[in-house]
Amino acid sequence: MIESCDVASTTVLSTGDLPRDPETHFRLCLYSAVLRVVARAVAAHGSFEAAFAAYPFLAGYSNQLADHGLGGMSIEHAPARWHQAVRSWEEEYSAHLPMRALRESLGLRDEEVSLLMGIGLPEVDARFGALFEQLNGTAGLRRPTVGLLSAWWADSMDVGVLVRRLLEDGLVATVNPEAPRAEWQLTVPPLIWDAMQNRVVVSGGPWICHHPVTELSSPASLILDEGTRRRLAAIAALLDRGGEAEAVIIRGARANGRRTAMGALACATGRGVLEVRAMAQPSDPRWRTVGPLATLLHAMPVIVANPAPGETVELPDLLAYRGPVGVTLGRLGGVSGTPVRQAVSLELGLPGIEERRAHWEAALAGRTCGELDVIASRFRLTRGNLRRAAAVAVRLAALDGRASVLRTDVEAACRSLNREALETLATRISGDGDWTQLAAPPQTMTSLRELETRCRHREVLGRCAGVLAAPNPGVRTLFKGPSGTGKTLAARLLATALGMDLYRLDLSAVVNKYIGETEKNLELAFSRAEELDVILLIDEGDALLTRRTDVSTANDRYANLETNFLLQRLESYTGILIVTTNAGDRIDGAFARRMDVVVEFPLPQTQERWSIWNLHLPAGNGIDQGLLWEIADRCALSGGQIRSAALHAALSAVDRGDDVKDQDIVSAARREYRRSGAVCPLPGNP
Repeated sequence: MIESCDVASTTVLSTGDLPRDPETHFRLCLYSAVLRVVARAVAAHGSFEAAFAAYPFLAGYSNQLADHGLGGMSIEHAPARWHQAVRSWEEEYSAHLPMRALRESLGLRDEEVSLLMGIGLPEVDARFGALFEQLNGTAGLRRPTVGLLSAWWADSMDVGVLVRRLLEDGLVATVNPEAPRAEWQLTVPPLIWDAMQNRVVVSGGPWICHHPVTELSSPASLILDEGTRRRLAAIAALLDRGGEAEAVIIRGARANGRRTAMGALACATGRGVLEVRAMAQPSDPRWRTVGPLATLLHAMPVIVANPAPGETVELPDLLAYRGPVGVTLGRLGGVSGTPVRQAVSLELGLPGIEERRAHWEAALAGRTCGELDVIASRFRLTRGNLRRAAAVAVRLAALDGRASVLRTDVEAACRSLNREALETLATRISGDGDWTQLAAPPQTMTSLRELETRCRHREVLGRCAGVLAAPNPGVRTLFKGPSGTGKTLAARLLATALGMDLYRLDLSAVVNKYIGETEKNLELAFSRAEELDVILLIDEGDALLTRRTDVSTANDRYANLETNFLLQRLESYTGILIVTTNAGDRIDGAFARRMDVVVEFPLPQTQERWSIWNLHLPAGNGIDQGLLWEIADRCALSGGQIRSAALHAALSAVDRGDDVKDQDIVSAARREYRRSGAVCPLPGNP
């Protein structure tokens, strides 16, 4: 047991034989706070015997300290000797120690560390809570108060200054901030306390997550194109040297390997990753926890931010942390603040065909795939979505009892990807069939087949074109023509021919009266369509692509801002986009210039109208072909009107329980003219 007299000033403390690991180091630091508590309890009760009678559990701690070499040493000299012994123990352990890293990062003295540990004593042993309640002199104050700490540590520091600093750095928190300062009860946040004990903080909720270095991949192990690999290695070298780069910003699409690449950079510096979802305000109190957690966990803070177009995320100083910082961003928006003052940037584009093939090979887990080249060329997915689709495709093949993965498995797997974000703004349009189901003039059909070819080879085209002519992989198409001429049907048939899904943008969900919200919705829809490799259809697109106006009101200015954003986003779009319009003359000329392909859909002529009638009437019908040709020749109906008339004729036949008759067709054609307010050119009663 520790004594009250100094009888062994040269006693050799026996901490050296303790296990050398972070957990033991935490206990050694904790004992320095216990020494201070024992000393103050003895002072309050006048003797060891009286103190141990009041708090019997302290005798057990005192005996443990005596076993480590403090037996016979005065309580006044024991803390200093204990600190020396802990430092000596640390010298023989070169790996990361959370408490040592925190002490060095903040420049804390040993006594200041002991005060911090004293604040956390109730987390280790609830009996300290009863002791603090009694010594505070107030019922309910079961944690150390600022007043109590000031009385106990006043001989070695300015407690008020240290407590204020610990509060600012996020290492302690106030339980009762409404109380007078001297009665503030202090506590160590649970995440911080667990990290101090080297307990792996896997997740602190939806806003923070820890990945130790053992879970991370090295830069050399990532599947990347050669240019990106070299850039990543150069950034890793800068971070490893320290001082030359304080932060790294990686931009790109969601689920495209941004966080994986950031983890590889952290791994190259020997650190784990502390992933943080960016808070809306830099004053959010959770920011204070990030710095000390990163220091304790020996992790690089990686801030995941997704600012909207025109927005900037402001990052506060990460106190109690010295080291590199990572930020992942989308293609738009910005980031500012001291942590990114000296930042290097890397943009991760979508993987090319060769890289995708390597990902498929790695993700298929040894299963054979005879269509691997076709799959790598056809499915232009982000890296993360590709890996997820491959895992689902493997399971689908296993369910069918097959060892090989087929293209149909991959198609089904791609449809199972997380599409909720896109489906809030767009609707999937199902379809099948081929170009024979579209009755259009030869020139229109030629343009559509050329469009299909352009879409199939959109990635290869960039490598075959000249330097100045090389396009990005995006294909932007405008379908122009009157209503009912087959524009939407052509979009469905194109998607079927390419084996891709078609999503129609819901303009009512996109356009918003609040400033900036329309741009946010458009960016969300465009970026998700790119990431999921689907065709995006903007039906009746003249509502969005209208001409810019002279600015005479604030509404004009903001409307033009939306148009300018859409112009820029169309130019950078890397997916397949189809815009249909019934009023091409109302579209801003700048939009027309950004379209890669323009397909005209004129009203059908006699031959096309006759073909459309036959496409919509049931097979093997007994309609007189001479009559049908006369109707097609005389009645200048659009394809949509013919479809409506054919359905009405079929309905009349179903109601009679009979086949479609000549009179059903005539009546249906006259009905379409009545609906449009025109006179039917067919002879007989209108």
